[in-house]
Amino acid sequence: MLYQSTRGNNERVSAAEAIKTGMVPKGGLFVPEKVPGLLVEEVLNLSYAQTAEKVFELFLSDFTKEEIKEITSKVYNKEIFGRDEVAPLVEIKNKLAILELWHGPTAAFKDMALQMLPYLMKKSLEKLGYDKELLILAATSGDTGKAALEGFKDVEGIKIICLYPHQRVSKVQELQMTTTEGENTYVIAVKGNFDDCQSKVKKIFSDEEFKKELLELNTELSSANSINWGRLLPQIVYYYRSYAELVERNEISLGEKINIVVPTGNFGNILAAWYAGRMGVPINKLICASNINNILTDFINTGKYDTHRDFIETNSPSMDILVSSNLERFIYEITGRDDKFINEIMTSLQETGSFQIGSRCLEKIQSELYGDYATEEETLLTIKKYFEEYKYLLDTHTAVGIKVYEKYLAHSKENDVYAIVDATANPYKFNTSVYEALKGREALAGKEEFGILNELSEISQMPVHPGLENLDKKEIKHNRTAEINELEDIIREIIKK
Repeated sequence: MLYQSTRGNNERVSAAEAIKTGMVPKGGLFVPEKVPGLLVEEVLNLSYAQTAEKVFELFLSDFTKEEIKEITSKVYNKEIFGRDEVAPLVEIKNKLAILELWHGPTAAFKDMALQMLPYLMKKSLEKLGYDKELLILAATSGDTGKAALEGFKDVEGIKIICLYPHQRVSKVQELQMTTTEGENTYVIAVKGNFDDCQSKVKKIFSDEEFKKELLELNTELSSANSINWGRLLPQIVYYYRSYAELVERNEISLGEKINIVVPTGNFGNILAAWYAGRMGVPINKLICASNINNILTDFINTGKYDTHRDFIETNSPSMDILVSSNLERFIYEITGRDDKFINEIMTSLQETGSFQIGSRCLEKIQSELYGDYATEEETLLTIKKYFEEYKYLLDTHTAVGIKVYEKYLAHSKENDVYAIVDATANPYKFNTSVYEALKGREALAGKEEFGILNELSEISQMPVHPGLENLDKKEIKHNRTAEINELEDIIREIIKK
């Protein structure tokens, strides 16, 4: 399996090269040259690690079966995820289950891929006979940062710099990052929003002069964001495993279509679900759930992607995104891999801040996706409702997914299709908002965040995730704040250490 650029501007490369490089050097994203098939019956009654093996073997043809088995067994186990079920599927009510993707070390779904990516990266470097230092440059809206830092911590031959928007992530998320240990980890709070961080990363990746300068310092750039295929690939696995589990439980029959609901900002997690569907998971509808930064909702409903709107800070901050990087891969696939069209719309997005797709393409997208959003108030009310009625505590992002699915049901009048909703974070990562949902805003008066966390645990009888315990007592290791235009100089400084 080789990998090609969404913009047709790069020769096809091996999986190892695509993973090592991260983003196409001249702009664009790597995609597999074809989408392979995998029948669900081939993964029935397998463990999570064994399911990952089946999926990875299709995409990593330059890795041996033994290598794939070795790395999947090292990652997807009880030691890392704290339980035998790596991604538990919890039925909430009839025909509705929540896929808990937050049992990894950082309490967010990003662990499902970012615990794996360092192994894929290291093995790729070995295969390529790589002798330079690799610099991982990652932007985060909250969760990718800690998951990437934790995954790459103390990996030999690799340094990682994580950029996050200053004062625009939750206190728990910030402390998770700033207390990260490891001699090769660097965290920078950037004055701006997530899109500013992400745009800067892309700009640095396409700056040929700067990359040449880094090469002279024996360093090459790569990415841990979902622009890296090695980040996206592991996410396909949990859609296969969760569907197979429904069949194994006799909740659905083999071949029966399901709905998958994904709260998303950067479009990576829902794109992984789309790839799973194209490969063989029977999917009725993918529901794309947004918060009030609802640029994806508008795109799915109108065909116009327009960034000329206010950036709103919400209680689901990991979704506060206006430039959804993985949408490029999706449009490339949905248009029959039309790299000329991708170049046109990406140029338009860069030069004008918007692009428009045609009616035929929009009809095809709407046949597979439904898009809607939840307001701040709706998010909090959904958390309260599901705790009172089902004794299940949602985080703010998962609550957005649930609320949007309720809107989808009202729109579609469906009542007989089983649905899986991705739970993307442990509720305690956003404890202030969750507490407000249960007790009201006035109850927050005079309370500090980690006191709220412990009180939430008492209310819900749900233990605090090990990755969040005693964060407020850990030593701050990173306290650098920077302007966007200072980042190149900071990178130079870090490389020369």
